[in-house]
Amino acid sequence: MHYTVEGNYAGWRLDKYLMQKIRRASRTRIQEIISNDVVFEGRTLKPSSTVFGGMTFTIRRRMLIEPTVPDVAALREVFLDEWLLVLDKPAGLPIHATARYHLNTLVGQLIEKYGPGFVAHPAHRLDRETSGLVICGRTAVASRRLFELFSRSEVSKEYLAVVEGRPPDEFEVDAPIAEGTEQIRIAVRIDRAVGKPAQTRFEVQQRFERAGEPFAVLRCLPRSGRQHQIRIHAREAGFALVGDKMYGPDPDFFDRFTKSTLDDAAWAKLRLPRHALHAAAVGFVHPGTKLPVRFEAPLPEDLRHFIAGEVTGDLKNPHRVFIS
Repeated sequence: MHYTVEGNYAGWRLDKYLMQKIRRASRTRIQEIISNDVVFEGRTLKPSSTVFGGMTFTIRRRMLIEPTVPDVAALREVFLDEWLLVLDKPAGLPIHATARYHLNTLVGQLIEKYGPGFVAHPAHRLDRETSGLVICGRTAVASRRLFELFSRSEVSKEYLAVVEGRPPDEFEVDAPIAEGTEQIRIAVRIDRAVGKPAQTRFEVQQRFERAGEPFAVLRCLPRSGRQHQIRIHAREAGFALVGDKMYGPDPDFFDRFTKSTLDDAAWAKLRLPRHALHAAAVGFVHPGTKLPVRFEAPLPEDLRHFIAGEVTGDLKNPHRVFIS
């Protein structure tokens, strides 16, 4: 596995950087990986080694069979110039390498789609199951300016989410978010004592029913950029996202999913093989021209057909959802 350090991580310790990229691994496990498997310019590194923008290193590991991901043809180019690459990422494709995904990532597919000499670094993160817009910087300057825009909350983001229940036409959630829960280390929780400020505005775009059960499509406008913010804020309001194994109908679903032990009753409660969240629009100041730009990605086929009541197929395999 090859890693190229993004500019916003310059100056970080190597172990801290890899904990961001391999989020299920403990710090002890990360330090073991660095000591045994990391190679940089033919030499080994220490956990305390400082990384810099553009630094490329390799983790050598025994080859494992990776979970399947959508084909590279599903990765749609929305915009491309010498500064930016904007992509519409399909659900099921992780952005960076993780403990389970080494080659089958968006970063890996960029090489396949554009060739090994092509440079584009994702400036932010989308969860593997979230579909929609990913912004990439094509130069060190572009990456740095994009990082600054995201860190100052100067990027307007709009998401679409399909939720269960009958939410009010408009509502807002103001609830601080902290990392880690008793069941899942990589999850987040609402914690008004130690959590970081987070606000999300929701607006109902559409209401519909399936088998007599109420659902709604929400336009989600996060005013901050916390991990899993929309998903946990929607649940906090009482309207969990369809298909959400981490914040949905049962807190044990995620653990059982990772162990491939979810039964048919659990999948029936989830209703979709992935959480129903889509990054639909993004706006910011172009790092090169300094003019405002806005990009949009339409709701993907799986969510459109779920809303229309037409999704059938194998829920246990997220890449075998058939449209009737």
